[in-house]
Amino acid sequence: MKLLISTTDPTVIAFAQALLDGEGIDSFLMDVHMSALEGGIGLFPRRLMVADRDHFRARSVLKDNDIPDGQ
Repeated sequence: MKLLISTTDPTVIAFAQALLDGEGIDSFLMDVHMSALEGGIGLFPRRLMVADRDHFRARSVLKDNDIPDGQ
């Protein structure tokens, strides 16, 4: 798996996942439960991962929709 984006903004993650789902690209969200440790203040970023084989295509989807991928 490769890192696609890392952000503290849950709306960016949700939008990116919806776009990837629409393209048939599976994604996996990591660090979701960190909010329990941080008190829900959005201090720790969540990471959106994709399979190695889908990384190039997933980055293209994000770029086409003006979502920064952090690369």
